[in-house]
Amino acid sequence: MAKYVIVGGVAGGATAAARLRRLDEQAEIVMFERGQHISYANCGLPYYIGNTIKEREKLLVQTPESFKARLNVDVRVLQEVMKINREEKTVDILNHQTGENYTESYDKLVVSPGAEPVKPPISGINHPFIFTLRNVHDTDKIKSFCDQNKPARAVVIGAGFIGLEMAENLHALGMDVTIVEMANQVMAPLDYEMAAEVHQHLKTKKVEFYLKDGVNAFQPVGDHLKVVLQSGREIETELVILSIGVRPETKLVREAGLELAENGGIKVNEYLQTNDENIYALGDAIAFPHPITKKYVNTYLAGPANKQGRLVADNIVLGNTRVYRGAIATAIAKVFDITVASTGMAAKTLKKEGIEYISSIIHGASHAGYYPGAMPYTLKILFQPKTGKLLGAQMIGYSGVDKRIDLIATVLLNNGTIYDLQEIEHAYAPPYSSAKDPVNQAGYVAENIIAGRLKIMTWREVSNLDSSNICLLDVRTPEEHELGHIEGSLNVEVDKIRERLSEIPRDKKIIVYCGVGIRGYFAARILMQNGYTEVYNLSGGYKTYEHTTCKQSNEDIFETSYIANDSHIYRGKPADKVEVHSAMANIKTIEVDACGLQCPGPILKLKTEIGKLQEGERLLQKANDPGFMKDVQSWCNMTGNKLVSLENEAGIISAVIEKGSAKKPALTDGALAANLPQNKTMVVFSDDLDRALATMVISNGAVSMGKQVTLFFTFWGLNVIKKTDKPKVEKDFMGNMFGKMMPDSAGKLKLSKMNMMGMGSLMMKKRMLSKRVDSVEDMIKTALDNGVRMIACQMSMDVMGVAKDELIDGVEIGGVAAYLEEAEKSNLNLFI
Repeated sequence: MAKYVIVGGVAGGATAAARLRRLDEQAEIVMFERGQHISYANCGLPYYIGNTIKEREKLLVQTPESFKARLNVDVRVLQEVMKINREEKTVDILNHQTGENYTESYDKLVVSPGAEPVKPPISGINHPFIFTLRNVHDTDKIKSFCDQNKPARAVVIGAGFIGLEMAENLHALGMDVTIVEMANQVMAPLDYEMAAEVHQHLKTKKVEFYLKDGVNAFQPVGDHLKVVLQSGREIETELVILSIGVRPETKLVREAGLELAENGGIKVNEYLQTNDENIYALGDAIAFPHPITKKYVNTYLAGPANKQGRLVADNIVLGNTRVYRGAIATAIAKVFDITVASTGMAAKTLKKEGIEYISSIIHGASHAGYYPGAMPYTLKILFQPKTGKLLGAQMIGYSGVDKRIDLIATVLLNNGTIYDLQEIEHAYAPPYSSAKDPVNQAGYVAENIIAGRLKIMTWREVSNLDSSNICLLDVRTPEEHELGHIEGSLNVEVDKIRERLSEIPRDKKIIVYCGVGIRGYFAARILMQNGYTEVYNLSGGYKTYEHTTCKQSNEDIFETSYIANDSHIYRGKPADKVEVHSAMANIKTIEVDACGLQCPGPILKLKTEIGKLQEGERLLQKANDPGFMKDVQSWCNMTGNKLVSLENEAGIISAVIEKGSAKKPALTDGALAANLPQNKTMVVFSDDLDRALATMVISNGAVSMGKQVTLFFTFWGLNVIKKTDKPKVEKDFMGNMFGKMMPDSAGKLKLSKMNMMGMGSLMMKKRMLSKRVDSVEDMIKTALDNGVRMIACQMSMDVMGVAKDELIDGVEIGGVAAYLEEAEKSNLNLFI
């Protein structure tokens, strides 16, 4: 009779135990679990905390008693395996209830130790207000704390899948929630432009979040906890959830001499055997070659762990007959109203691994637009440029995201291509899909790209192009163009493009864009077949471009400042919200359903319907195009109509608009002001610290209001944009002399007055830190991240002996013509 010992329960260990019993009724099976619970729904823990799952018992899939009764497995909870004796084929056990130590033998051993939360050595991290979430015990502690203390504000450190699920559930309990994330985006498996959609959705839910910032310390202050960020900001809270990440828990196997991969996981072969043929490993702690890169990776997901448990049991009982293919990390999460999913590899990972790829983004509706309730989605796929082999996909939407990502994952895991996506036969009826499902559509677009029928350009590539060599062609309607467009665009509506070809230059690269990419494709085909050779369609259209180039973070929303409907910032608390429905009771109001319409449909519908009303009458319009949230505000500002209320509930945006006066807006109103120069330019001549600070404050303020800002650095101003760690550059005698006499970088700048041999600038920096004002270096980085264009004067560089390699990344080299071109587009020009 064989004896199987399993270390660790939950997804992997419990699955292996159950399968072992079904295959071998006579075997002795012993499972050790150091916690109290052997099989529970760990993916459901955040939803129990948030009261979505009401009954705790529903989280407990199996108990030791039920496992024994049905499967005759000897389950020993609160007993921890402390050591593996490979030569003797025994394990040493500590019984945490009795303190007893004893030894258990095995014929085959299965280790499923899982992963442990990362808890960095930050000052104050062991404060009782700070929690991690891994198991039922952790859940009980958080739940009890919330029930007893009723915290009003919570901070979640880390914006991965679990972090965002916890943020949503704490928000559901009525807390003001702040997220702090070190990276420049949430949800690391996503590419930046996809994460940007999540950022914008979080803003609509009044979630505060800080990107590119970490925690320096936790400091108790009375009955609160102060979270001190690396930026100098301080957040007062009553609850902290640490969701920084996890790492394989491998202490037991490492001490037993089992081989680990470079990433710290337990190295296993295709049968999930370790380097000891009698020991198998599975779950979060193992490392296995990725199907695409062939490099060892960890996969922290329940699905693969369950599959591994079944496979291990088969290989133990039946001999090594089943081969594990690896995991492509297919994952999904609910983030408030949207669903976010990914599979395979992201573009940033492919680039890091040196794997050639093309990415394509499409937008559409979850099912046929004419059937009520169609909801928007965004789908990005990544594929090999020549063969079309599928490499990854990411999808965000309100409905049907799960089934689409599952279809794509199946194709990807079977080494399929974009042509396989085209051939997928899906179940179609108007309430569920379209005749061409989003998955099919993604395949069709990818084929057009590979075949050369369509050349695409990403939002990032467009942002970095030299405007003098390109023509940005907006093929949307004039009304859409007025609501928002890429600076410098020529607006020629797609349906009129054939009759206006003479307006489109033939000696420049043409970048075509529309709302989501479809009209852009039609326009590109027209141009290409009329002799235009350099024509590109903006992948994802203006929707993707706008999401990624606007402000991403959402800071300080719980402070005493607030932004009113007139876009001005006020101190204090906003006035009580008007009860719209009661106010509407005595005013004629019509209701319009624009759900299912994609941009520009909702705005065109609004324009038509508002035209039928008399001044003072109201219209309640509902739409599910996310862009309508911003567009309706801009449209009202431009047309003189009044936006009474604006709400977003489960992806349905409801706007109440009151018909305004038919009078034309004044010169200062948006409609006419949009025709005047809007950009801001500054010549930065000085390298004084205070003047550099003023430059960056004005620049970041202007860009936050949607203005294009260009800074032209000349002579001493070049010192402001030097790298802190510059490479060695060969210079002539005069260049070396200038270099020694000038500030080394922005961190070495001096005050124009009261410098006092450097004491003044040092005092200024300390004062800025105490007042939570960013350093000039951080302001420069923020400005570049937000799209401020920085040009270094070539002539000044030559005279001052400054080399391009000495300047920070992102700075362009140009002459006075580049500056004058931007100045022509500006209504503000400063010399600093």
